[in-house]
Formats: sequence, structure tokens, C-alpha cells
Amino acid sequence: MRQLLAAAEVNAGYTMDTQCPFCSVQCKIRITKELPIPGSRRFAYSIEGIPNAASEGRLCVKGMNAHQHATSKERIMQPLIKKNGELVPSTWEEAMSLIEERFQSGSNAYGPHSLGVYGGGSLTNESAYLLGKFARVALGTKYIDYNGRFCMSAAASAGNKTFGIDRGLTCRLADIPLARCIIMAGTNIAECQPTLMPYFNKAKENGAIIIVIDPRATATAAIADIHLQLKTGTDAALANGMLKVLLEENLIDEAFIAQRTKGYAELVEHLAAVDLKDIAELTGLDEVLIRNAARAYGAAETGIVLTARGVEQQTDGHVAVRNFLNMVIATGKIGKPGCGYGAVTGQGNGQGGREHGQKSDQLPGYRNIEDEHDRAYVAGVWDIHPDELPRKGVSAYEMMELVHNREIRTLLVMGSNPVVSNPNADLVEEGLRNLDFLVVADMFLSETAVMADVVLPVTAYLENDGTLTNLEGRVLLRESTIEPPGETKHDWRILCDIAEHLGKKKYFPFENAEQIFDELRIASKGGLADYYGITYDRLRTTGGIYWPCTSTEEDGNQGMMFEHTFAHTDGKAIFFPVASRIPQETPNEEFPLTMTNGRVLSHYLTGVQTRRSHTLAARNVENYIEIHPKTAKKHHIIDGEWIEVASRRGSFSVRSRFTDKIREDTLFVPMHWGGIQNVNKATSPELDPNCKMPGFKTSTVSITPLRLKPLAHIMMQ
Repeated sequence: MRQLLAAAEVNAGYTMDTQCPFCSVQCKIRITKELPIPGSRRFAYSIEGIPNAASEGRLCVKGMNAHQHATSKERIMQPLIKKNGELVPSTWEEAMSLIEERFQSGSNAYGPHSLGVYGGGSLTNESAYLLGKFARVALGTKYIDYNGRFCMSAAASAGNKTFGIDRGLTCRLADIPLARCIIMAGTNIAECQPTLMPYFNKAKENGAIIIVIDPRATATAAIADIHLQLKTGTDAALANGMLKVLLEENLIDEAFIAQRTKGYAELVEHLAAVDLKDIAELTGLDEVLIRNAARAYGAAETGIVLTARGVEQQTDGHVAVRNFLNMVIATGKIGKPGCGYGAVTGQGNGQGGREHGQKSDQLPGYRNIEDEHDRAYVAGVWDIHPDELPRKGVSAYEMMELVHNREIRTLLVMGSNPVVSNPNADLVEEGLRNLDFLVVADMFLSETAVMADVVLPVTAYLENDGTLTNLEGRVLLRESTIEPPGETKHDWRILCDIAEHLGKKKYFPFENAEQIFDELRIASKGGLADYYGITYDRLRTTGGIYWPCTSTEEDGNQGMMFEHTFAHTDGKAIFFPVASRIPQETPNEEFPLTMTNGRVLSHYLTGVQTRRSHTLAARNVENYIEIHPKTAKKHHIIDGEWIEVASRRGSFSVRSRFTDKIREDTLFVPMHWGGIQNVNKATSPELDPNCKMPGFKTSTVSITPLRLKPLAHIMMQ
């Protein structure tokens, strides 16, 4: 048994091994808290990376400073209840009694589906699993989804349709240096997963051609041999152009297509009508550049295609990814060393968080909540009748719409900040303010938490145990030796306590995270994401195990997928013809520019944690908008001044930042700030019909210097 550090020891010094709470690489960290300097109350921390299979001991600036938010004085250390419009300290019993009364009264008055649960992609597998079970068993509601809907849903649904299964990488990180051509579409790994960059540098040293597809000349694009700086929202069309070249120049694997795929004839018929000149005009790219990129990928002996939010966060993100997958299977570059496809997962547990029941349409093990066999199996594990399991709910943003129209009247938010992360943020904020009852479990008073009726203090990554699944599909164990500070509780403990107050204790008897994982193993057994063969003991000795792992006898080290067969019942991958369409929103006289958003190196998600780190916050104190100098001149913008950005949904204000590394028709705004700097006040709520991903990347906007706005307008902001 691990020995937990007593409070006195925690207040002195210690050394512990943990895992970065931020991106999907999940780097391992050793933290040493030194004794305080005599006469000072401040502690110094020594941080070093621990070699593991993903980051090989590297850390980025976020990982080096991740302890700062966990030790922040801004952390919530006891429950808070809103009284007379202000959040004030309370006891756990008072908070739980209020939650019990309001949850039950809400359910009695309006039915169980008037309650909603909104989770997060940074929760451990154990908490994510339990959150899905809590919603369906303790509350009896069908309304549960999570912020990972905005991260991986397009790639996940595309992988399921093409391959029959969704896992972030179909190959291993170790295959990247073996690839002779790498396409990085809409992914800025240098800033979002920087500890992975040495893999790509090694590939270049080995002679690989790097192709980056991005409307911005990012730090990732700096290593590119070919940079396709396309118009935002035209990725699907670009893939059609590249496919056209692959077919015309016979850069395909005919044997692979014949033996391991279906639907190729329909794709060929579709591409016959594609004109490369039309693709060049639509994407804003030179026809020769498109042809050279296609040739490089097609002629390479080995190749990997990676996509991320730049491609996926569009209302045709699902089919855009499917079109890149068409390229992968047309060339047969999958299921062998140096080949494959990968969706570069964003959140720390973006992969595991969507596998075990946090999504509205899923049950543990990536089972389908509408499938009668899957329902019966999971109901058996949970000791309920299948008819007691609610059916499919709706996606994350659709939940916010139901909140706004008061179909959902009571909401539990855990590990998320929806008022900042959702599109059309003004509508979301208005809906949350009008809820009958809002409970938020968080470490800090986020923009969402300040609106809550009850705020429950949760433990940080330094203090809780659990597993997370990184972008490779490798399950990792993160353990703690520190007692929770103050009155904080683990996410899963809070769920068990609420369930007990609601009379559902027998379904939530857990005393530690490992017990939850053991039930998750059984619940996932036989599913696509089968964790049954993974145990805490095995994770402690191996350092990580890939799923699927169906037996404790498997070594769990086989990360390569689809070597012999795909996951469809017939074993074949499926081609899918994709139309070349114009972006979801097109500029006009009122909104002449296209705005996209994304991340910066020093911050993470909505900034709730990284903005509490003094080192990280100092690197980017405020939000900004990247604008080309020629565009700025046309709109009378001065470098560094505050401007208003407005769309059909709403407006926000940020400082301008000139750069010639962006297209003249495109603007870029980071996503890590709330309030008047919240880019999502202006982003589009239009959803991809296949996966319900919002169209974050193609919002048309106008820009105006605040110095030219009426004073009354500025003061209102």
C-alpha cells in the first residue's frame, strides 16, 4: 500500500512522481518540494521529467509549472453556497443536503430529464466512467455530455465510419521517425503538444517530407517542406484535390484497395468530376503546390496523416477527416511500421474520456447506448434492468440550448467551464444564469462556477489517483501520495456522496479509484475499447498499456492497429466520397473577415488552471487577435490597440497583434480567456450534422478599433 503524506509533511518538503494534467501526451513528472527558506513562507519546487514511452522525459513550459495552480492560494478549499446573491462558505453536509433537496424536487416537478450532467475531457477514466453511471443510475437522466465533444467528435466519428473503431493514433509515436512523408493537417503540435516535436525532427533527419496544412504560419509550419496555407474551412476540398492527383498519377495501392477496402469505385466516380483548378481557387492555393504535396505523400514508401482541431472544428469536420482517411487507405499507408492515421487528441484524457459513458450516445467500452445487446450487458454490470437505462441524449452545445429554453432546469458541471468553451457564449451564459439550480465541482471560481448555487471543491492532479489514456491509446496510471488539502474531495467521491444522499448508495459503494477501475474493466469487457486486461498492478510495473487489452495475459504493448483487418464486421475499411464545398460562413460586406481560434503554448483550455499559474500567466497576460498588417491598414487598426470583434452572435474585445504569418482574409484568436475577451461570444453555434461539432473555425466577423466606438458603448463592456 502507498503511504500518504500527512499534513505536516506536505507543509514541509517531499518528492513525488506524478503526471502532467494538461495535454494528451501525459508526460511523467517528478516534483520535489524543498524546505522553505529561513524567514520565508514560500517553498521552492524542483521539476524534472521522468522518461516514459510518450515524451521520453521531456516537459514543456506548462508541465514545468503545473504545480503552481495546484498550490495556488485561489483554490477553493470548502463548499460554497449562494446566499443573497453571494457565494459563502458552508459545510459539506449543508451543501449535500441542499443538492439532495433541489435534485429531488426538480426531478419530481419536471421529470428526471430536467436534470443534466456536463463533464470534462480532463477527468480521469474513473471519474468519467462514474459520471456516466451517476447520470443514468443516480439521476435517471439521458442528458449527459462533455466538453470533449468540442475536441475529438469529428475525428472519432470519422474513424468509426472508416475503420469501425475510434482511437487517436492507429500507429505508435515511435512510428513517426520511420515515416517518409508526414501530413499535419490543422494541428499545431509545436505549441499544443511540444514534447512530441523531437519525433518530427527525427523524421526530418531521416529524410521525411513534412507537409503542414494551416492558414497560419505556425511554429509547426516552420519545420514544413510544404506549407499549404489554405483558406479556413476548405480542408475537405483540399483532400479532394490531393486524391485527384493520387489517382491521376497512379500513386495508389491497388492490391490494398482490392483486398482490404470497399467503396472505391464510388470514390473514383466522384473524383472524375473534380477539377484541380476549381480546388485551387476554392482553397486559395497554387495548383502546383497541391500537386506537389499529393505526389510527396503518394510516392513516399511510408507515411502518416495527422489531423487536429483545425480540420475537425468545422461543420463538415466529420467528412473532412473522412476525406483524409480516403487518402490513407487509397495509398495503403496504414497497419505497418511508419504508417497510419492519427487524430492528435487535445485534452489530457480526451481519448479515455469519450470511451466510458460521458458522451450522450455511449456506454462503457465504447458501447452504443441504443444497442439492445450493449444496454443489457452494461445494465447487468450495474445491477439494473435495461429498461431503467435512459436512451440517447444530445450533444454538449445542444444541452446548452436545452438549458436556455429551460427543458434542462438543473445542471451539474464537473471538470468543465461551459460558459467559456461553448460557441455562442452569450446564449450559454444567459441560460446558465436562468437555471433553477446549478452545481459546479471545480478547483477554482471559474466563469461558470461564479454563477453556481453550490460550488464543490475538488482535488488537484497532485492529490488524486486514477488512469488517463493518452493520444496513443496507452492507459497510464497517475497516483498521489498527498492528502487532499482543506475540505477538498475527489470528483468520484463527490459523485458517490451525492448518490448516497439520493438513496442510490448500493450502486456507488466505492472507497478508492482502483475499485472504480475494476468495475470499469468489467463494464468495458467485450466492447470496442476493452480495458479488461488492464489492472493497476500491471500499470505500475509496465508504465502503460494500450487498449484494446482483452486479457491480463496480453502484454499490452501492441500499439499498431489494422495490420491485418479493420474493425468492421467484414474486416474492410470504407471509402466515402466527400463534396468540395465553400466554408460554412462566407464573408460579406457586413462581416468581411473569417475568424479562427485555437491555443497558445502557455495556456490550456479555458485557462482556469493556467491563468492561476504566475509563470504561465505572465507569458500571456491577456488575449489578442492576430491580423495581417495589410488587413489592419484597410480597417484602420493600430498594432497593439484594443479592437471590437463582432459577428452575427455577439462581440468581444481584445488587443490587435500584427503578423505576416496569417492569411490576409483570416484572423486568429486564442480560446483561453473569458469575460469580454472570450472569443466564443462570436463563434458560430452551427453543428456538424454527423458528430455535433460546432463550427469554431469559420466564423465571419467585423473588426473596429475601440477608439472609434462611442464612449457609452465602450463603458458598457
